[in-house]
Amino acid sequence: MLMSLRKKIIFGFFISAFIIAILAAFEYVNFVQIKNEMRFLEITDTVRSKSLQLRRHEKNFFLYPATRGETEAIYNYLDQLKNIANSLQAKAPGKASPLRELVHEYEERFRRIERLSKEISDELKGMRASSDPYAKFLPLIEANFLDRPLYAAEFLEDIFSLPSGHPLITKLRKLDSEINLLRKNGEGIITASKKLDKSARENVERGIHISQLAILVIFPLFLVIGLGALFFISNDVVKRLKTLMDLVEKTGNRYVSNIPAPRPEGSSQDEVGILVEKFNRMDEQLAQWEEELREKNQELLQSKKLAAIGTLASGIAHELNNPLNNIYISVQMLRKQLSDDASPSMREIVDDIVGQTVRVKGIVADLLEFAREREPQLQKVELNSLITEAFAHLKKSVDTGKIRFTLDTVPQGVTLYADPGQIERVFVNLFANAVAAMENGGDLVVKVVPEEDSVKIWVSDSGKGMSEEDREKIFDPFFTKKEKGTGLGLAIVLNIIKKHNGNISVVSEEGVGTAFEITLPKKGNA
Repeated sequence: MLMSLRKKIIFGFFISAFIIAILAAFEYVNFVQIKNEMRFLEITDTVRSKSLQLRRHEKNFFLYPATRGETEAIYNYLDQLKNIANSLQAKAPGKASPLRELVHEYEERFRRIERLSKEISDELKGMRASSDPYAKFLPLIEANFLDRPLYAAEFLEDIFSLPSGHPLITKLRKLDSEINLLRKNGEGIITASKKLDKSARENVERGIHISQLAILVIFPLFLVIGLGALFFISNDVVKRLKTLMDLVEKTGNRYVSNIPAPRPEGSSQDEVGILVEKFNRMDEQLAQWEEELREKNQELLQSKKLAAIGTLASGIAHELNNPLNNIYISVQMLRKQLSDDASPSMREIVDDIVGQTVRVKGIVADLLEFAREREPQLQKVELNSLITEAFAHLKKSVDTGKIRFTLDTVPQGVTLYADPGQIERVFVNLFANAVAAMENGGDLVVKVVPEEDSVKIWVSDSGKGMSEEDREKIFDPFFTKKEKGTGLGLAIVLNIIKKHNGNISVVSEEGVGTAFEITLPKKGNA
């Protein structure tokens, strides 16, 4: 039985469409699974981030026991982790149970440590009334026993001759044991979050692999059947169409140079045109999604990098701060004890030690500022006066005699809600960099333009400028071209601007100068 041309085309299309439909259905189901796993991956990544923040505040709690904010931060992150673990329990009970147990155990142990530390602190305060000549060391022990309980216990046994069975010694040893268990528990939370993250990534990769395998299997099948259908109808369809195409081409070349594609009557665009238009929109959308995904990945990578560097900076700053204070106090005492007949070289050496110690203390202060995650305390700020005061503060520490400072703004003033201390720090850092770039003097111009919901600020200088390579790194922590710079100034600036929900960008040309553009919302991060 011979098939009509229409039936042959429908048959070939049906077979091909059936195979494509199978592939599309399979890929859709697989895509939904991958999408769910991606959401799960975002949650697990949040768990990792919150766990790292919890460990950082845990460390700060033991290093700075007098800081109330660290305790509140720990409980805050514990509540967040518990909420996340509960949400994960509904999606993946088997995977979320260990995390829930670890978080619960961590919270209970931290509460025990709080109670123990309070009891020990109360007992140490009670011992201050003692007439023992060593009682003056008790405030020092009280301030540091959370960091090293065993050392405090041994000190009390050796100096105060307390027996090993004394309740205070017993509590200190128990506190040390609880702290070690808490840290192991914290490591367990990190490990559990990593396992969740690893499991989610493996599931995503598995889904992608299955999708690729399906395409590799079904597409060749579609190709073979499609070619078979093509050869099956080629004699009756393709050859006739080719003849018709040749005829149309010859006719078109004879009368016109360009023949537009035919469109159905009463329609502004045929099905092919609609398909092309939708494909173009899909291509544009995919390109937009790809760009957004790239930006999110960069932000995530930068966030992880800054969190890790912040933790490291906090630890380093703490380890350096105490020795620096001791050196600074000691050299100040040495300077006072120098007699009038001391040699000039000796006085120069002592002054150099003082100057270098102050410089290193400034570096440590920058490290602590970078590692600190204090949220902005928003209040109404008049921006023009703040900028002027920032430059005035800079003049006290930097020679600005050759700098021509100009503030271009509206006369009625510009107000916004921001943290005045943090925003002033932004301008002081930018001004300091500008002055350093203009060694022989130049123009430092600040332009303020208020808009409906935001304020745009340009800080420009006529200094030596930067290369393109340097521009891409200037906001990275510890990147600097200065001989005595720390590389933290612009990293702190970026952190403050982001916390205010603002943006900052830079334009620079070597030999011409540099301009920073800042956008701040008038309502802050409200």
